[in-house]
Amino acid sequence: MNGIGAHEVIIESPDHNATLAALPQQAMEEVLWAYRDRMEDLKKDRRFHYTLIFKNEGLAAGATLEHTHSQLIALPIVPIQVQEELDGCKRHYDLKERCIFCDIIRQEIQSGSRVVFESSLFIALAPYAPRFPFETWIMPKQHMSCYASATNEEYRDLAALLQNVLRRIDQALSYPPYNYIIHTSPLREENNDYYHWHIELMPKLKNVAGFEWGSGFYINPTPPEEAAKFLRDIKL
Repeated sequence: MNGIGAHEVIIESPDHNATLAALPQQAMEEVLWAYRDRMEDLKKDRRFHYTLIFKNEGLAAGATLEHTHSQLIALPIVPIQVQEELDGCKRHYDLKERCIFCDIIRQEIQSGSRVVFESSLFIALAPYAPRFPFETWIMPKQHMSCYASATNEEYRDLAALLQNVLRRIDQALSYPPYNYIIHTSPLREENNDYYHWHIELMPKLKNVAGFEWGSGFYINPTPPEEAAKFLRDIKL
């Protein structure tokens, strides 16, 4: 295929020394709206099939600019990791007629042991089999397949919850480098019943080494129940 795409830097604050966790909530909300507006604009180019938004915070997490920022890359294909998620969700839906992420959310709320924080519209949890210590997923509690379809109220609620989680991680782990990514449905199948958009947040606490690269298996010494409790117990 031809090498086409778009790569954009989303500057989160005019303050060079600001961090995303420390921004006023309104500024955090504006960052989330910027993600949405850029995704909607790039969707007009029919050559693009997926937009991936991600943030690298800190040198160890891959950041090459000190000023707080996120990035967006629009691609002519659906990335293989996203496609594998989509395929797995579709198989579950065909079998159970339910979204697997909705099932996960129901079970985690009932159990409570891996829930980090919960608002009226969103939940942050440590996934059952995390790849990395203190890996945290953030998801809308009601089924929603596309990030760009959220309402004003939902972006406001998400801004508060995301900052809450980032501040807990900063305090608990002494301001670690981290990455987060937004996984959402592909541009040409945004609204569906089987996929659930979400944010995957991964503090950079250990290196991915030869075993992980060679096998695709991840060694995580921190049980998700312990990580979730540690973050829940942080006093903000």
